[in-house]
Amino acid sequence: MRLSVLFLLSTVMLDAMGIGLIMPIMPSLIREVQGGDLADAALWGGILSTVFAVMQFLFSPLLGNLSDRFGRRPVLLVSLTMMSCSYLVLAQATALWVLLVGQMISGITSATHATAGACMADQSKPHEKAANFGLLGAGFGVGFVLGPLVGGLLGELGTRAPFYAAAGVVGLNALLGAVAMRETLPPEKRRPFAWRRANPLGAFFGISKLPGIAPLLLVYFIYSVALYVYPAIWSYFTQARFDWSPQTIGLSLGLFGISMALVQGVLIRLVLRWVGERKTVIYGQLFDAVAFFLLAIVTSGAAALILTPVAALGAVVSPALQAIMSRRVSDDAQGELQGVFTSVHALSMIVSPLMMASVFSAFTRDGAPVHFPGAPFLVSMALIFVALAVFLRQPKEQS
Repeated sequence: MRLSVLFLLSTVMLDAMGIGLIMPIMPSLIREVQGGDLADAALWGGILSTVFAVMQFLFSPLLGNLSDRFGRRPVLLVSLTMMSCSYLVLAQATALWVLLVGQMISGITSATHATAGACMADQSKPHEKAANFGLLGAGFGVGFVLGPLVGGLLGELGTRAPFYAAAGVVGLNALLGAVAMRETLPPEKRRPFAWRRANPLGAFFGISKLPGIAPLLLVYFIYSVALYVYPAIWSYFTQARFDWSPQTIGLSLGLFGISMALVQGVLIRLVLRWVGERKTVIYGQLFDAVAFFLLAIVTSGAAALILTPVAALGAVVSPALQAIMSRRVSDDAQGELQGVFTSVHALSMIVSPLMMASVFSAFTRDGAPVHFPGAPFLVSMALIFVALAVFLRQPKEQS
């Protein structure tokens, strides 16, 4: 495996570690800073996630286009360095506004996954793209395994310890990139920077004009809104239904990450070979719908852990959709596509946390007509069926 590919895998892995490190302690941190009950903490958690997503949505096309103009390496290294700084800001938070500022910085600098995707596209042949995007997903899954596990353990030392750990690992990865990363976009394939492509609306308009891209972006948006139910409410859901500690929450998220890594690193290659990209998208969404329904009604913590591998089977959807779209875009616009792809994901993160947190709060707060912490998973199941319906309307030759 090329050193540049190894660095991309370590980048997405450590990025995911930084995210996963703080997930188990967010309910406790918000209640420590703001006070209130778990339902209130869930609402503030949704707001913080939305702030992060708004910044990512606004800046991802800008950073993607900068990588098309100046190369992947400088954008990647600057993003990693600033992300490390954002975790240090979050570690010092004693008020909600400091958490908001930290989340804003994190959102602006979180283009590492999009830039890594553009780097992978630079180095992949057309028939290799789906599997290689799956490899990036596997790296993200490995980080998602290690992050919650370490975050849950560090959370026992205090709510600030995971932030310092996140700042350290991201900073070390920036140093590794400065030494090991070589530019993957040669000067002859770069293109001038244009603001009309660097803002979210302009980037969407330019990319969506390509045949068959707009419907697939809509599918990915709806699918991402549904899938984001996990980071949006899992910590709160498992506390409300199973009374789990941060350590147990971290272990459960780690199990989910292991399953995702196996699916995207190993299983997806077999699935693509057996059924192709179109059916991979279909089957992945069906597995997600089943998992959401079962999680909505499960009452046993052990059963929820058993359901985790089933939920991870749907992880094949994103790489397959990404590969379908990547083949329709020229080499000098891969960064722009990845920026738009990240913006669509960020837009879903704007919508989903507030939606899922509001549903969770409505069904768990004092005086709720029905106490049903699993309600957000039923909302996600319905969204999956909408996304599947949109995808099935696309002719086979266009997907």
